Amino acid sequence: MKTIVLASRKGGAGKTTLSCHLAVEAERAGAGPVAVIDTDQMQGLSQWWDARKAAEPVLIRAEPDLATALQLLRDSGAKLVIIDTPPALSGSVAETIALADLVLIPVQPSPDDLRAVGVTVDMVNEAKKPMAFIINRVKPRVRLTGEAAIALSQHGVVAPCFLWDRTDYAAAKTDGLTAPEIDPDGRAAQEVKELWRYVATRLEMTR
Repeated sequence: MKTIVLASRKGGAGKTTLSCHLAVEAERAGAGPVAVIDTDQMQGLSQWWDARKAAEPVLIRAEPDLATALQLLRDSGAKLVIIDTPPALSGSVAETIALADLVLIPVQPSPDDLRAVGVTVDMVNEAKKPMAFIINRVKPRVRLTGEAAIALSQHGVVAPCFLWDRTDYAAAKTDGLTAPEIDPDGRAAQEVKELWRYVATRLEMTR
């Protein structure tokens, strides 16, 4: 079983959106059973799951604690777990990162996001975990995107595929869906597929 942790000190970076989209895409790609765990007090991932009609991915509570929940999932045959975390600098986030096989750090190409990544990177490095930056909510013809990729590459690996600023990502979440589920042939669907392919390669989960 592989465990992905979405982490970012900055709120609104896109952790929950990436969590649900990667979980569904992993199921669609045959990498399941997939489980998601929501450790953010805002419970955005849980609310998305509550609105969802499909049975997969499953939502698991981190009870009685996260390590025990992961062991139960491993024993039950889960192949992938994706954990959404709060935008905080807490010991609980550090403990969650310590349980990851891969940490994904979503970053919008903005000065505020770039300034906020350092503390998250320090947490990941302290835990000695592999990581990748995901540049998210990219707007067209914005020079800052390229500059952001260059700046982030000084701290770690940057995923070669970006997620663009598309309304489908937010619109789909209202009904517990993902952008590829509401428009399988759309550009967002292709972006998510490419991103999962990259993540699966990092996790050595390619088929």
